[in-house]
Formats: sequence, structure tokens, C-alpha cells
Amino acid sequence: MMKFQHRLHRREFAQLAATGAAALAVQRFTWAADAGEMKTYSYKSVGDVEIKADVYNAPAHGRRPTVIWIHGGALIVGHRGGMMTRFHEKLIESDWTVVSIDYRLAPETKLPAILEDVRDACSWVHEQGPELFGADPARIAVTGGSAGGYLTLCSGFLVEPRPKVLVPFWGYGDVAGAWYSQPDPFYSKQPAVPKDEAYAAVGNEVITSSEGKNNRGRFYLYCRQQGLWPHEVTGHDPNEEPKAFDAFCPVRNVTPNYPPTLLIHGDQDTDVPYEQSVLMDNELARHGVQHELLTVAGGGHGLSGIDAKVVDATYDRAIEFLKEHLQ
Repeated sequence: MMKFQHRLHRREFAQLAATGAAALAVQRFTWAADAGEMKTYSYKSVGDVEIKADVYNAPAHGRRPTVIWIHGGALIVGHRGGMMTRFHEKLIESDWTVVSIDYRLAPETKLPAILEDVRDACSWVHEQGPELFGADPARIAVTGGSAGGYLTLCSGFLVEPRPKVLVPFWGYGDVAGAWYSQPDPFYSKQPAVPKDEAYAAVGNEVITSSEGKNNRGRFYLYCRQQGLWPHEVTGHDPNEEPKAFDAFCPVRNVTPNYPPTLLIHGDQDTDVPYEQSVLMDNELARHGVQHELLTVAGGGHGLSGIDAKVVDATYDRAIEFLKEHLQ
């Protein structure tokens, strides 16, 4: 078992600040046509709803490592086109295939079905990927940010065969804790979202992408202000049905067979508490799982407020960790 905690210290931030600071942006990944190709596939259908994946291939021949990217957005907003641009450039530069997936969004779709989409996407890459885009079924990684980091951690115990390696960025292993099931102090400082406005932002239509539907963020803010996220996303109240969350919490499902994992988190995150990665770090260590916790000192959610060079170094370590387990 290997456990290694790497911390990017505040002194390093001070040194790098002199060269110019840049916040991390999660944005639509811009694909250069002459760098390879991007194709969109439907990896499953639910009724008349097609759930899609974008596959980015750099020029190469033969089977190669494949990295599945899961977007964030609290399971309520987001789409497969929202990726961390520089990180994905580094994946392509490493000559890997990147598969960015959509999944059905809450609250219209509850968490069990969302997790089913993740399982089905991983199965599709494993079974169909070799023929469709040269995926090596023995070298599949899963990574994602925020809620995508949470789903990445879920793939470590829900997906069979298990991914070779996981890299969750500012993810979380406990969706029933007070940080989600009680009114959030940080979000409660913002003007309260009226209930009718919150629920007007969502509806009964099953959607797999919130692109063009940005007001859904108001529903998320309402949930955080009211402590309703677990109930709205799962249909269960963690205070009344704590055992109902056993199947939804990675921190409750770690075993010695869990994949090698690199946890990345800023210690000043006001959206997903840094302690969420600490809890996973402790649980992975308890079960002897090979892993690291890379703590970015001073980093907010998405490493906001951090110098671009520190962000780049964080991505480099993620690429190194993937190479250690995929090459």
C-alpha cells in the first residue's frame, strides 16, 4: 500500500504570484480539427432520450488508454462539453482517448438512475470502445470534477470491471452529511432564492444537458440554502432514512479492491468542503488502497484564486498518476 500526501504550500503561491495569477476556468473544450477527431455517440437510450458521449482521439493507431470524463454541476446542471481545458489538452498530448459523457440530471432524474447512466457509460466504453475508437479495455480511467468527482468515486465500487485508476477533482464521498443536508453558511449569505422561482427552474422533462438552461443554478442555490440537496436528488431524507444513503456514499463502500485513486482538492473550497477528500483519504488508507491526497493550499472550488502555474502543476501530477497506472 502506498499513501502519499502532497501539499502545494502558501509560500509557493507567493513565489508564483509574482509571475501573474489566473483562476481555473471550467469551459467548453476547444478541439482543433487538425489534432485528430471528435465524434459524438449515443451510448444508451431511455425512452426517446438519447444519452451521448463525445470521444476525442488524437492521431494514433492501435488500442490506447482511455479516460472517461464526468462533468460537474451538482448533478443538476452541466453537460459533456464543459471540461477543464488545459487538463484535457494534457490528456490528448499524452496520446490517450478522452470520452466525455452526459448523464440524466436531477431532480427530474433521481440518483439511482444517474448512477445507472455512469455504469452504462463505463460498460459501453469497455465493450464497444475497442471497435469504435480504439479503447484498450484493460486501461480505462475515470475522472471528473465536483459532482463529476463524486461520480468518479462511485465508479470505484459500482462499475464492473472496475476502472484501472480514478482521479476525482474536488469530489465528495458523503452525500448525506450536514454539509449537504443542512442550510449552507456560505450560500446562505446570498439573497434567498424564493421557492417558486427555484422549482420553476426545473420540471418533469428528463434532460441530459443543462446547456442553455442556466437558471437551473437557481434551483441548486435554493437547495443549498435550505439543506434540501440530498432529498431532491435522491428522494430520501438523510435525517429520517440514513441507511438509504449507504448505496450512494463512496466513503461507505471502500474495500481493498477499490482502484488506485488520486484525490485533488483545494483547502479553501466553499462549495465542496475539503474535508470530503480528507474523509476519503482516511477511508482509502484504512483499507490499504493505493492513493494520494493532493491538497492545494488556498485553493477554492475548482482551484479558483490559484496561480496558473500551480494549477498546471496540479494537472501534471494528475497526468503522472494516470500514467503510472495506465501505461
